[in-house]
Amino acid sequence: MNKKPVLIDFDGVVKIGDLPAPNAKEFFNYLNENKIPACILSNSTLRTGELIKDYFSSHGINLQIPALTAFDAAVSFVKKNYKKVKVYCRDYLIHHFDGMIDEEDSEAVVIGDIEDKWNYEIVNNIFNKVYNGADLIAMHKNKYWNPHGELLIDAGAFIEGIEYSTDKQAILIGKPSKVYFETALNKIGSSLKDEFFMIGDDVENDVIAAQKIGGTGVLIYTGKTEYPLKNKLDKKPDFEIHSLAEAIKMLSA
Repeated sequence: MNKKPVLIDFDGVVKIGDLPAPNAKEFFNYLNENKIPACILSNSTLRTGELIKDYFSSHGINLQIPALTAFDAAVSFVKKNYKKVKVYCRDYLIHHFDGMIDEEDSEAVVIGDIEDKWNYEIVNNIFNKVYNGADLIAMHKNKYWNPHGELLIDAGAFIEGIEYSTDKQAILIGKPSKVYFETALNKIGSSLKDEFFMIGDDVENDVIAAQKIGGTGVLIYTGKTEYPLKNKLDKKPDFEIHSLAEAIKMLSA
């Protein structure tokens, strides 16, 4: 039986649409009963780790493993490095940056998720702030996502455009950042020196990113990536599975 640490994506893996994934409760129970160190590692900019725990609790699942989101990591990074920032995120999360919001004299622009509020005015305002010296901080650079069975363009497309126009690189907080993976492993008493599994539905930001730093990449076809894998990739996933029930079998081998 595997005892290697397991990192697990949230959306499209243990949560599908608005509901916990089939066998999610059994999957978490398996990890707990077998004392397998595990952490949810999500690029979500819609929830904090505590909100993920609340989500599962509201569906009758007592999540006993830690959960880390790109939003959590961004808040921590910004508070350590800046005093004045402009933040683009959901209204119910903006209070995490209380005392730091400055519309005019921003040291950095922090980009999370604003869903369908993206427009030319917003992109141009970000461009001007970054062009004139503000740092660009990306909670993630996902290309697209699949919240309700329909692919939607994600913030990464806008961030790449701002990078191109300003000749500046964004500071990336979430996956595929090596530091983000390391932070999650440290939470469960491990490090990048240890072998680990990464189970995710994003072949680039989850699977290949983990493989590049020594992890075992597991692609699950319950989220944004359709089966069979169509992407032409230099590296293939170590495992391809179709459900959390298969994940349990894989970890039990």
